Amino acid sequence: MGELPPHDDVSPPGARDAAGFIAAMRRLKERSGLTYRELEERAAHRGDVLARSTLADVLRRTSLPRPEVLAAFVRACGDGERVDAWLDARDRLAAAGPAAEPAQAHDPEPAEAHATETGALPRTGTTTVARPRRRPGARTVVGAITLTLAVLALAAWALLPDGSKDPGGPVSSAAPSLTPAGGWGTIRPARTPDLCVTDGRDRAGAYGSAVAVQLPCAQATVPRTYLEPAGEGLYRIQWHHPQHGKGCLTVMGADQIKGMLEPRRNCAQGTLFRLEPAAGAFRLRPSTSAGCLGIVGDDTTAGAEVIEERCTGAADQRFLIRAG
Repeated sequence: MGELPPHDDVSPPGARDAAGFIAAMRRLKERSGLTYRELEERAAHRGDVLARSTLADVLRRTSLPRPEVLAAFVRACGDGERVDAWLDARDRLAAAGPAAEPAQAHDPEPAEAHATETGALPRTGTTTVARPRRRPGARTVVGAITLTLAVLALAAWALLPDGSKDPGGPVSSAAPSLTPAGGWGTIRPARTPDLCVTDGRDRAGAYGSAVAVQLPCAQATVPRTYLEPAGEGLYRIQWHHPQHGKGCLTVMGADQIKGMLEPRRNCAQGTLFRLEPAAGAFRLRPSTSAGCLGIVGDDTTAGAEVIEERCTGAADQRFLIRAG
């Protein structure tokens, strides 16, 4: 089933309260003509997670859904072009009233939500937390992605030698449900684990210095990445270069390329990141904002830039931390 045609009766910005918002969600589901199971399968096909039991719980209540559940639901219904509008309307209502309530596993759920392929009902009513993905707004990016990117970035990395001695210690190999102990390692987008977060150039050519991008790990031998614990569950992401020394990843402001990351030699002013377990991986959240690190344009190709963006539970906002 393709994208849905526009309908005036399903207008998230027009909702005046949480009950009206949920009613619009119900109309969107009805308009899609899809069952709970079909919505769950469509979400999975897009790389999202949308448990039908969770969705059934959301649609029979009058409290706002979590943003990641809403984004996956809207895309699965075929209204993906208006995900931002739905999320903005949800945020507006949340700011004006009580926060969204978590799903309750003990509530009875519609039989449709639990029906198996054979028509039988499952023996349990466990609610699964959805971690779907939202596609950020398109950004104009140009340029061919080759090994030349790494070479250009090497020349442009404007870091002064700054005490780049080996800090020692490997990244913890603990289960993803625990935060790492810190140490040497690699940071990899969870859905493209052959790519590593390393230095490169923004593909639009708008910035003269190195920024964080995803490149094949085989090409990303320098700089080395060190995860430095900073206390209270926060970390600095250090890059160590044999010529340029040490730099710490810093989220840039509007004077550079807002939201992108660059290495800066003054690590005391570098961004601190909180690592939150997320579906077998981690979300990297700057301590200075409510955002999450993700990949520009939800891109999976080599050379795509890492950027701070709105947290949505999207697949591009999950990263693996591997020792090495």
